[in-house]
Amino acid sequence: MIKAVTKWVMLLFALWQCQASFGSPSVDRDAFTAFFQARFPDIPLAEYANGIYAIDLDAREQWQEIEIFPPYEFTLDQGRTLWEEKFADGKTYADCFVGSESGVRQLYPMFDKSSGEVVTLEMALNQCREKHGLPSLEYGGEHLVALSAFMAFQSRGNPINVTVATDDPDALAAYEDGKRFYYTKRGQLNFSCFDCHVTSVGQYVRADRLGPGLGQPTHFPVYRSKLGGMISLHQRFYGCIRDVRAKPFELQSREYRNLEYFLTYMSNGLEVNGPGARK
Repeated sequence: MIKAVTKWVMLLFALWQCQASFGSPSVDRDAFTAFFQARFPDIPLAEYANGIYAIDLDAREQWQEIEIFPPYEFTLDQGRTLWEEKFADGKTYADCFVGSESGVRQLYPMFDKSSGEVVTLEMALNQCREKHGLPSLEYGGEHLVALSAFMAFQSRGNPINVTVATDDPDALAAYEDGKRFYYTKRGQLNFSCFDCHVTSVGQYVRADRLGPGLGQPTHFPVYRSKLGGMISLHQRFYGCIRDVRAKPFELQSREYRNLEYFLTYMSNGLEVNGPGARK
């Protein structure tokens, strides 16, 4: 027990060192993964794709019951219908996403060299619409969330494979910006993402336990029971920033896209299992 705690503390210190460094993203990811494996040595690495249900066994049982008749089924049906609808030129979303028949969710977000910015799946869907003469969908809106939910479902079982090209200074800068966001304290409560989802992981906030940062992007979008509907990952970012009493950024802002880039890269190798259901 003492050895396990000592290893956990040492790895936590290593993560703090990673925060201040500009080293290899793969080194960051190894340290991030090692921390959770030391903190919860009995949890198989693959289980982190299930978020909080990897470490909260009581909540896991409730979640497994919910998944018998998942509350996101109607959203999946809506997303499938939207996906299969033909544009005015006869094309569909599938024409914009090579390999979509076997799932492409695991490749996003990705850094686009031509624009010099991170492109999320939601942004790519709107770019597809614009390419075929259609107006963009509202970020966080019902239709875009339904489409991303369907694409996540298509990709279930595919391991996340987000690339940060170490020979591309712009891609590295976007990664480092997302990393900086993750570690930066903000708001009246002076909390960072790291404070809640790494150092305090598993602890209670009122009646709920704080989930692990490792694996968080794998199951989005999710159905939130307390909201009675689906939300995107960026809507969750928005809510977290608001909850620490800081001013949230706009959905699909550069800040949130870079944060998603960093956080998803940290979960490389874990399987996509979205859409999900959470409290």
